[in-house]
Amino acid sequence: MQFLCKEYQDGNPRVRSLVTETRIHLVPSLNPDGYELAREAGSELGNWALGHWTEEGYDLFENFPDLASALWAAEERRLVPHKFPNHHIPIPEHYLTEDATVAVETRAVMAWMDKNPFVLGANLQGGEKLVSYPFDTARPVSETPAVAPRLPDDYEDDNPELQETPDHAIFRWLAISYASAHLTMTETFRGGCHTQDMTNAMGIVQGAKWHPRAGSMNDFSYLHTNCLELSIYLGCDKFPHESELQQEWENNKESLLTFMEQVHRGIKGLVTDQQGEPIANATIIVGGINHNIKTASGGDYWRILNPGEYRVSARAEGYNPSVKTCSVFYDIGATQCNFVLSRSNWKRIREIMAMNGNRPIRRIVPGRPMTPRERMRLRMRL
Repeated sequence: MQFLCKEYQDGNPRVRSLVTETRIHLVPSLNPDGYELAREAGSELGNWALGHWTEEGYDLFENFPDLASALWAAEERRLVPHKFPNHHIPIPEHYLTEDATVAVETRAVMAWMDKNPFVLGANLQGGEKLVSYPFDTARPVSETPAVAPRLPDDYEDDNPELQETPDHAIFRWLAISYASAHLTMTETFRGGCHTQDMTNAMGIVQGAKWHPRAGSMNDFSYLHTNCLELSIYLGCDKFPHESELQQEWENNKESLLTFMEQVHRGIKGLVTDQQGEPIANATIIVGGINHNIKTASGGDYWRILNPGEYRVSARAEGYNPSVKTCSVFYDIGATQCNFVLSRSNWKRIREIMAMNGNRPIRRIVPGRPMTPRERMRLRMRL
């Protein structure tokens, strides 16, 4: 926070561009109660583990709804996407009741996510030095669909429960953008902090391969909102001594800036009707990626994508869909890709079909006189 404010005032062009073109939200601590306990105990004794849970005993990172398992169960029943969405999966009703075992912090974060159209996010943690990306939940073996055999040297071939997100390549790009800019994160020749290196010398790993868990904030963010969120483990020491903080900042400064800049990679635009009015909650579909997003209240959207050419369509209730080709380039700066949707007659057609008992409407043959019954039916429909 201090760096962004000072560099902005000093005229740093990179920081000025980042601040003026990006809505930046910063949360100093998601679990202030746990941090207070750990701080009182002191870092020298390694009592940071006291701060892992909230005062009520919740592990916040595993306290969110497990939407991934719900999605996979629906896939097994062939309900996706016709009856069960592949995006913006609703929160289960039992999670919203007052007596649900949900931390007050978790409820606050879920409400915060619903209020703001976040695009890219990261939660900063400690105890390891790597970047973890979704899915964090391991798919049960019995539900894993048949896939093509992998090459023997594939880095994920040894985990039959690993389920990649439709945005797997994009998540890897985002993770590498942070790890590669970190001063020491890719120095994996030293091994991991506690075990062997799980990142294959890249400093990144899919959460389900490294530490599988259900109900993570990353999975929830991906399946309930438009946001792509990752976990960034800044270093082996969860509670660095004051004398080490300056070096830790230098290790991560460039990575933080580079990661935040990735939000401007991909496509962005507006979805409006023919009168120029914005269409909220329109669905943006990118060909080849089985995960859609929705427009915000102002009809605007952002979709992080790797460089390439994409077939993109916009759909909304009561409108005809629109399709166009959008190109994403290597340079930072999202490609503008706007859509104008025309009104559809399907809503009126459905109303007529409902009045007719959802039976096919009899075609009237030109030149043949109508019977009184046909004339009465036609008058009722009109």
